Amino acid sequence: MEEYILDSLQITRRRNSEETKKTQVISCFADRRKISFFRFFIFNKSYRWNRLAMANAASGMAVHDDCKLKFLELKAKRTFRTIVYKIEDKQVIVEKLGEPEQSYDDFAASLPENECRYAIYDFDFVTEENCQKSKIFFIAWSPDTAKVRDKMIYASSKDRFKRELDGIQVELQATDPTEMGLDVFKSRTN
Repeated sequence: MEEYILDSLQITRRRNSEETKKTQVISCFADRRKISFFRFFIFNKSYRWNRLAMANAASGMAVHDDCKLKFLELKAKRTFRTIVYKIEDKQVIVEKLGEPEQSYDDFAASLPENECRYAIYDFDFVTEENCQKSKIFFIAWSPDTAKVRDKMIYASSKDRFKRELDGIQVELQATDPTEMGLDVFKSRTN
């Protein structure tokens, strides 16, 4: 028999069997208020983890090595203006690369109207002090016309994918082209 005890400082699993009597501390908490923000799992008789409550679910999508390499090239060498990623066969892959001369309009046109995508855009701008600068934008493109299942997969995979791309400076969530227009990019550079 297994018993789970939740008190103010820890969750304890007690397993009673004929051979041994074990008590295992599953996780400790410094503060009672934090308990609701953590994940709790109960180990059932078939030895599979069941989720009771979960914050920030991960979809388990793999990230292809090419995604990281192309991002590093964009960041270090500025060999691309844009990178568009898509999820295919439970893996994030590079779909399109935009040349350094590519305009914003070309980038916006490269995003599909009815499908979700992740995108990186290297935005060049001039500051008030007349200095040429650049910021790397991460765009989570999720149009209203996309399938609900796709929206859920892209939303649950976004944080894990962003962690793989070290150096993103600004994040945008866009459901239509007006939410990622040039005016939005300019306003987010400050």
